[in-house]
Amino acid sequence: MRLYSYFRSSAAYRVRIALQLKGLDYTYVPVHLVRGEHLQAAHAQRQGDALVPQLQTGDGHVLGQSMAIIEYLEEAYPETPRLLPAGAVARARVRGLAQMVACEIHPLNNLRVLKYLVHGMHASEEAKTAWYHHWVRGGLEAFERQLALLAGERAHEGLAPSRYCWGDAPTLADCCLVPQLFNAQRFEVRLDGLPLTMGVHAACMQLPAFQRAQPSACPDSES
Repeated sequence: MRLYSYFRSSAAYRVRIALQLKGLDYTYVPVHLVRGEHLQAAHAQRQGDALVPQLQTGDGHVLGQSMAIIEYLEEAYPETPRLLPAGAVARARVRGLAQMVACEIHPLNNLRVLKYLVHGMHASEEAKTAWYHHWVRGGLEAFERQLALLAGERAHEGLAPSRYCWGDAPTLADCCLVPQLFNAQRFEVRLDGLPLTMGVHAACMQLPAFQRAQPSACPDSES
């Protein structure tokens, strides 16, 4: 497999975590978003959105969109550690947490949105930063509230407290949360008052899979 990735891309980071958790070998192909390499024909012709990540499967198919890629990995490699738990309700809980990040927080704050705020809407750097902090902090507060609600639900059902977003093993939700927190830290968003969320992050970062997937471990991190 070949993963077309940019080290600071939250979406690509999610897929790197999933690949590492599942113990799957892949070739890392850097695509520098800031330099516009994703818009060059060699990359853009593979997927209509010309974004990262893109995953070229072992049989030559090219897949886009991080959530679809991770779901593909889950279905194609079911014998590896599962990223979705057993049970329809539990899977819905995990997907819901993942989508709180991937569909609610991240789209408002990815690189092309921030660039448009500055270059298209002529927002100042201060205004851009305020925008980022507002949406990321608010989204993480909602995530914290959801973790608290799920903790209460698990207690009511006699289940053990979760070490990760859901249960005692990392899931799709953790694959989404950790990259968002990496970017929040990079933009100096306040992360106080989020004990459950930050506790999950701490547990994840103790695992070799998350350490190997982080941006500083990517071959293009110094570019």
